[in-house]
Amino acid sequence: MGGFFRLQGVGKYANMYRMRDTRPISWLKAARRDFEDFPEAVQSDMFDALTVAAEGGKSDKAKPFKGVEGGVFEIALRYRGDAFRAIYAIKIGEAIWVIHAFQKKSKSGIKTPQMEIDLIRERLKRLKEALQ
Repeated sequence: MGGFFRLQGVGKYANMYRMRDTRPISWLKAARRDFEDFPEAVQSDMFDALTVAAEGGKSDKAKPFKGVEGGVFEIALRYRGDAFRAIYAIKIGEAIWVIHAFQKKSKSGIKTPQMEIDLIRERLKRLKEALQ
């Protein structure tokens, strides 16, 4: 990611800061590890969408994530026939928090599998508790 970014890790969390006047993009470490397994082109497109969020906008690749409280968004990308997702929250502290990243393998169409929704809810809950 070049010289414009630096990654800081503390415990289960990692913070990525853009060297501009933007909100920091912070990651749950598990989400960051999964994200790093995505193809490079997917990572680049998703990071661009996260940067738009950090600058106060909403990428056309992001949409509100249903099934949890407001302020949570999903970036959904298709790449070579596969579907990739990153879930981020904008209303937890000062940062944009990436709470989950996964390759969707469900056979149930576009719907996010319940197991993934449950994991997202649990991570949101734990993150809010950790930041209080």
